[in-house]
Amino acid sequence: MKRFETVRWGIIGVGNVTEKKSGPAFYKTEHSELVAVMRRNADKAADYAKRHNVPKWYTEAADLINDPEVDAIYVATPPDSHAHYAIESMRAGKPVYVEKPMARNYAECLEMLKVSEETGIPLWVAYYRRTLPAFLKVKELIEEGAIGKPLLINVKLIKVRPERNQKPDEMHWHVFPEISGGGYFFDLGSHQFDYLDLLFGPVKEVSGMASNRAGLYPAEDTVVGTWKHESGITGNGSWCFVGDESTEADEITIIGEKGEIIIPSFTHGPVKVKTNDGIVKMKYNNPDHISHYLIQQVVAELRGDGKCVSTGVSAARTSRVLDEIVKNYYPGKNEVGKMEVS
Repeated sequence: MKRFETVRWGIIGVGNVTEKKSGPAFYKTEHSELVAVMRRNADKAADYAKRHNVPKWYTEAADLINDPEVDAIYVATPPDSHAHYAIESMRAGKPVYVEKPMARNYAECLEMLKVSEETGIPLWVAYYRRTLPAFLKVKELIEEGAIGKPLLINVKLIKVRPERNQKPDEMHWHVFPEISGGGYFFDLGSHQFDYLDLLFGPVKEVSGMASNRAGLYPAEDTVVGTWKHESGITGNGSWCFVGDESTEADEITIIGEKGEIIIPSFTHGPVKVKTNDGIVKMKYNNPDHISHYLIQQVVAELRGDGKCVSTGVSAARTSRVLDEIVKNYYPGKNEVGKMEVS
């Protein structure tokens, strides 16, 4: 792979996720520049470029991909086009950083990995929790034996989403499986399973059940799952996105021989360590742009100065787990581009 002194980035799809979470990190990271953006709506593309001081904007992805002044591509579109744009970029010789989940399904992820291997062009995925201080502290605590041997993982995520008060044409693309691959479980649960992959290694056995309890939209809204990591630790989880505010919950609990660690996935609360000595709470701050540390790692790898911890290979493992848990609800889940809702 070519090494870059300064990495010149182009973004395909400058929607909300790029406004603060990720976009500014590409021009605030040392040895990194944001030189071009693309959005199909010309007015919105031009507005984004103006507000973020980006010199060029496009309405066609192919024009950005083939711009000789763009070294690497960030694909920030919805998942239904991740594979297409990532593959097109890699075939053009451009390294790719793609939003999560990596694609709509595991089969699409495998297509992306195949092209990466064939071309020798690297592929990374935006699972930034692998670089955030609180999540890394939990990893350190486990490795230091703070709760002894890890025995069991419990994940609980119950969130209220806006669809209960919306018409179908007002709903976000996250609840339309032909675009997102699934429902909010794919959007949010993917972060959790990727993080558990970092802590305990790949999942080797997994099963689950998905259903639609509220009937508000096509995607699943309630999910349960069980799994086992190659390291031996087992896990169970429950996810619901149509509950009441009084039922909201956001916890990953890791139970060990000598205590437990609790960390929220999305509410940025403290890490809690419970042992016979009591409860210790530790609070950590995130960067202004939450993807910043991961993007720094991608730039470092492109410069030959380091390695990024979130690769296409690790991200594809997470997509496989998601597919397996909801496959009862989507009979055609593992077929590329094919989605049937039961």
